[in-house]
Amino acid sequence: MILETRTVRLRLAEPLRISRSVTAARDAVVLTVRQDGLNGSGEVVSSEFLGLPTASILHQAAGLRPALARAAGPEEALEQLGAGAFGGLSPGVLAAVEAALLDLVGKRAGLPLHTLLGEPVAPAAATARTIGITGPVRAAAQAARLAAAGFTVLKIKAGSADPTEDLARVEAVRVGAPGVRLLLDPNGAWTADTARALLPRFAEVGVEAVEQPIAAGDPDTLADLAQGSPVPVIADEDAVSHRDAVRLAGRVHGVNVKLAKCGGVSAALRICEDLRGSGTEVMLGCLTASSLGIAPAVHLVDLARWVDLDGHLLLAHDPWHGIGGQDGTVRAPEGPGLGVRPVPEPGEAA
Repeated sequence: MILETRTVRLRLAEPLRISRSVTAARDAVVLTVRQDGLNGSGEVVSSEFLGLPTASILHQAAGLRPALARAAGPEEALEQLGAGAFGGLSPGVLAAVEAALLDLVGKRAGLPLHTLLGEPVAPAAATARTIGITGPVRAAAQAARLAAAGFTVLKIKAGSADPTEDLARVEAVRVGAPGVRLLLDPNGAWTADTARALLPRFAEVGVEAVEQPIAAGDPDTLADLAQGSPVPVIADEDAVSHRDAVRLAGRVHGVNVKLAKCGGVSAALRICEDLRGSGTEVMLGCLTASSLGIAPAVHLVDLARWVDLDGHLLLAHDPWHGIGGQDGTVRAPEGPGLGVRPVPEPGEAA
């Protein structure tokens, strides 16, 4: 098999402000595995927060080429991947190469990924749509527009220097879109004491769950906070790996499983299996990415209570298509493999 890489600049339709940063664009590296006239693709996005610059992604991909060239096919490469033979890869690169191999396996078999995973019916789910840190009037207008488009779940970013601004934003969204479900995400901006003071107030305005209210690095305090919270608490930055998630099983209400953080589809399935029956439910999340990067998780949405797969919807131009979401619902494609296809460039035949 031959591995090729291509770097694409993904620009957001508008900058997204969260408590720790503002994102306007990021690089996406497409990993494409070719064999016998067929190809499979996966995507890994650069991330300063995860310590994964574009140069590191390309360096890791270069190191993969000899091993993939020696493998008889994608099935053998996936077995080696599962056995840890491709050591030293960051979770994002691991997830992308696994996605490319699964995409190729599905195309060779003529089957979509969800069928390969044992789910014959294409999964679909309502996805949350993110509203960044912004003023109440603008947040209300965004919420009204998104609700009119079909979104039934909105995720509001929090973590302003003045917490009353966060509360005002949530209240404005509730007025702008009175019928939607509300999730809140401070991205670890609060102290435990601040969270204890604020969570009852957000419960009063109908917030359904809150992600990572306190800074990552102290999962025991997060678990203690969850036990007394009037709002379900979902671990995100404190539940990156399988080990992290299992440690919090039964101690928080949910964990946010992101393929780019845990290492891909196989790792996500293992987390979901080991959380089953623990009382801790799954959120499927994502980074800002194209439809190619989001697609593997869409094939898993039946495993999650909360779905937050809107990274492709934040882009000014998505270079891939096939998973929907513009109407508030993401759908696993019926085509073979991941089922997504590149968007033709202007003047290029579809």
